[in-house]
Amino acid sequence: MKPGEIENLSFKIIDSEAGSHNFTVQEWNIVRRMIHTSADFEYMKSVRFHPAAVAAGIKAIQDGCTIVTDTNMARVGIRKGELALFGNGVHCLIADPDVSERAKANGVTRAFAAMDKAAELFDNGIYVIGNAPTSLLRLMDLIKDKTLTPALVVGLPVGFVNAAESKAELINLDIPFISNVGRKGGSNVAASVVNALSIMAAEE
Repeated sequence: MKPGEIENLSFKIIDSEAGSHNFTVQEWNIVRRMIHTSADFEYMKSVRFHPAAVAAGIKAIQDGCTIVTDTNMARVGIRKGELALFGNGVHCLIADPDVSERAKANGVTRAFAAMDKAAELFDNGIYVIGNAPTSLLRLMDLIKDKTLTPALVVGLPVGFVNAAESKAELINLDIPFISNVGRKGGSNVAASVVNALSIMAAEE
């Protein structure tokens, strides 16, 4: 089977096994791709959308916004074909030498320092957090003190320490977000959300 055929068949299987749901067409495009990436139907119950999130994400991509990720895995997992139509840059600053220097000097993690640097460079972008709760927590601090105003936050950090808690805090903020409750997430799942948004942006 060709790659496109495999993907189409996978989506048919997902649609069949998912059954009825209350997602909008656009929300389901995102959740279905999250399931396709993870083979985990639990996202149907755990995913959370801010009411403005999908429209904000599509518009930001169409406007050529910058996309910032917390890991290079997420950066690499984001499809570039559709984004090339709009000139979106995709950046991860975690491995930048000055980020390491900042982290050491201030006694913080590189994930924390990377968000500080991103805030200096990229406002009104899409911020994609799939690994480090520290990144999401710092990002929310920067949003609260109005240092940064993202167009959309994709907050899906995975893990046992502060992953669920950081997402719970994000869900209570009045900003466009796509997130989930609980420990599950990951860079691949976070990238899949952006991929779904970019495909919809291109189709419009």
